[in-house]
Amino acid sequence: MRVTRQRQVLLDELCKLHTHPTADELYQLARKKLPRISLGTVYRNLELMAEQGLIRKLEAGGTQKRFDGKVVHHYHVRCLNCDRLDDLPNLPIDTELECQAKQHTDFTILRHNLEFTGLCPACR
Repeated sequence: MRVTRQRQVLLDELCKLHTHPTADELYQLARKKLPRISLGTVYRNLELMAEQGLIRKLEAGGTQKRFDGKVVHHYHVRCLNCDRLDDLPNLPIDTELECQAKQHTDFTILRHNLEFTGLCPACR
């Protein structure tokens, strides 16, 4: 995939953050550098970059899609009150869980996503 100026700006902005922004939040940031960029362009480019593995799209039931510039497999923790989403970078990936899942389904398991939920320090 060709990395256009728009995609590069989105990728740069996303990689600066550790907050897992929504497409709308990234749109606001990108407009500072590309005032003529449209929200539709942001959505399309984020979807394309996620499909290509340049970024991760985080989807949890009932919440807005968020995006992560960190593509290595890692877990997250989400605040049930304010929807803050943080990385859990030092938590080891449970490969045994994937092995057990493979034994209980005829699906081809590619990977798993695990999200912890709780209350962030501000909401506690």
